[in-house]
Amino acid sequence: MIFGHIDHTTAEHYPPAIAKAVAYLQRTDFTDMPVGRYADPATGYVVQVLDLHTQPKDDLRPEVHQKNIDVQFLVSGTELIGIAADKGNNVIHQELLAQRDIIFYQDVEDESWLTMQPGNFAVFYPQDVHRPACINHSPCDIRKVVVKIPLTLLTSEMK
Repeated sequence: MIFGHIDHTTAEHYPPAIAKAVAYLQRTDFTDMPVGRYADPATGYVVQVLDLHTQPKDDLRPEVHQKNIDVQFLVSGTELIGIAADKGNNVIHQELLAQRDIIFYQDVEDESWLTMQPGNFAVFYPQDVHRPACINHSPCDIRKVVVKIPLTLLTSEMK
C-alpha cells in the first residue's frame, strides 16, 4: 500500500504504471466532472468518479481485488479507510470477481485506519484489504476518484 498527498509527491518515484495514474490525478480537475466511469485517454485506465456519503464501518464490507490495483483519491470531504493485510483467512461475504474484480469479506482482523483528507491518495494492491467511505468524525458527503490499474501492467514492468 502507498499513501500520500497529490500536491506533495513526485509521480516518477513510483513504478511506471502507478506514476501514470498519479500524474493523471495531478493534472485533472475532478471538481465538476460528472459522476461516472471514464477511460483515461493517455493510459486507458478505468477511472471512476464517485459521490458517496460516509457510513459507519460496520455497514461497509472490507474488499480486495485480484486483477487491478486501486488508486483512490479524495477530492472533497473526509473519510476513513480501513486497511489490513489479506492473510487468506477472511470469511467471504460476496465474491464478484468475474463481474467486478471484487471480493467482499465479512470482516477483517487487525484493521488499521487511514484518515483521508482532500488531496490524499492511497494505492491498494491485491494483498491490501481496504474498507473505504467510513465515517471520520461525522457522516459527510465525499467525492473520490478511483483509478483501476491492471495488475498485469505492473508485473510486466518487473520483467
